[in-house]
Order: sequence, then C-alpha cells, then structure tokens
Amino acid sequence: MSSSTYRMRPDRFLGIPAVGLIILGVAAVLWAFNAPDSLVTVLAVLGGLVTLTGLWVLVRPPVLLKLGKEWVEVRGLRTNWMDIKTVELVATTQGDAVALRTKRPDDTTLIPLRWLPPARQEPLQIELRDRLNSAHGYTIWDGRAE
Repeated sequence: MSSSTYRMRPDRFLGIPAVGLIILGVAAVLWAFNAPDSLVTVLAVLGGLVTLTGLWVLVRPPVLLKLGKEWVEVRGLRTNWMDIKTVELVATTQGDAVALRTKRPDDTTLIPLRWLPPARQEPLQIELRDRLNSAHGYTIWDGRAE
C-alpha cells in the first residue's frame, strides 16, 4: 500500500477570505472618505494578502493525517502501526471521532470525523482498519476452514 493523505474540509476555513474581504471593504470606505493614502494602501494590501491566503487554504486545506505502510501521522504526530493497539469510533462533544489507542496507557489520538469531507470519512475508517490489520499480520477471515 502506498501512503495516503487526508485533508481537512475546506469549508472550515471560509472565514479567512471573508476577513480579507472585510478588510478590503474597510479600505474602500476609508478611501471614499478621503482617509490618508498610506492607511488605505496598508489596509488594501493587508486585505488582499489575507484574501489570497484564504483562497489558497480553500484550494489546498491543511493535512489532517497521513497513512504510510509503517506509520500513521496525525497533525504532525507520527506513530508506528505496531504501537497502535486499537482503532475505534468514539463519541465526543464535537461529534464522532476515530480513536487511535496505543500500547501506552492513556495515550489516545483522536481524529474528529467532522474535520474531514463526508465522502472521505468511511474510506478513512476502512483504510485505518486495513492498515492496522496488515501491520499486525491479520487477515479478514473469508469463512473457510483451512
């Protein structure tokens, strides 16, 4: 299996370009009321940069997790598959999350499912199960006795 990357939902970041557009609006209003050109220029440049940054984040949202053959990396924290004991779905105050429980007591990494696009939630759970099984040498029983 090659590595997989799961990115956050883009709509979680709609506020960034919105703030940039608000700053651009303030610059336009100040320009209309003959505010100093330096102030209008600073606000226009700032608003433009924030808007462009927000659009970039919408096009390419931050990485939530990466799955490799030997490891899983959640928000920059890398753990070997052999250190993970279980992967399960848990209910949190923020909705359902996938819990990666390691062999160390009280060491759990949560992956909030609402941070992912809805179409990527089920494939993530299936891939996590398959990679964990593969790392530990488990196979899904096909119902035949050998």
